[in-house]
Amino acid sequence: MQNIIQQQLQQIEQKHNIKIIHACESGSRAWGFASPNSDYDVRFIYLHPIEKYLAIEPIKNQLTFPITSELDIHGWDLKKTLQLIHKSNATPFEWLQSPIIYQQQTHLAQQLWRLCAHYFNPRGNVHHYLGIATSALQNLNGRQIKIKQLFYILRPLLCACWCIQHKQIAPMTITPLLQLLPADLHKQILELIDFKNTVVESHIIEISSNLHDYITTTTNYIKSQIPQLPELNFTATQLDTFFINTLKNCTSHEHQ
Repeated sequence: MQNIIQQQLQQIEQKHNIKIIHACESGSRAWGFASPNSDYDVRFIYLHPIEKYLAIEPIKNQLTFPITSELDIHGWDLKKTLQLIHKSNATPFEWLQSPIIYQQQTHLAQQLWRLCAHYFNPRGNVHHYLGIATSALQNLNGRQIKIKQLFYILRPLLCACWCIQHKQIAPMTITPLLQLLPADLHKQILELIDFKNTVVESHIIEISSNLHDYITTTTNYIKSQIPQLPELNFTATQLDTFFINTLKNCTSHEHQ
């Protein structure tokens, strides 16, 4: 599948006259808890030729493609990505630390990752992850839930706790996040990850009472911590400098 994805990315570059800076896996395969029927969620950041940014007509700041049973591909223009980093959006933070890379301009991706660290706003990220978990919690019926939805609750809660406790961007993969769990729950979740590798994502499980209690307690803890987190605001100076320098170093057909 990796070869197919890389071929499709090359075709996208040629068809749309763009240069892909960073292309990665962004879903459960990158998070570390894929199921046999998990699709491939490919996300990429791209750069237009410099003439496009100087033209009167607005550039196309995202590219979407029909989703198949196996493949979901979506890309953001570099300027859009930088605007979201300025807002401390967690999505580019995750893309840029994905463990599965399909294509990359390494030096540019590394610079982007350093910018992410500078523009990290704990309060905004905690709100983001709590929102994902709260939405997924609506699928919890007593202690029964689809196994996919359980991890859509658990991982965001752990990400929010990481942001609160470490004041850092949360890891994308679940393994380091599990360090935040009590030992008994850590073991339970590892077993559930192994089990998820063998069943479809719609498989319904019944979670233990202590895991259910942990989810409730942790959700309330995160809510109580949000007012204590500072609301940070950033200037766009470093992002502007990066964007301008990147454009200066490219031509309409080649990006260094």
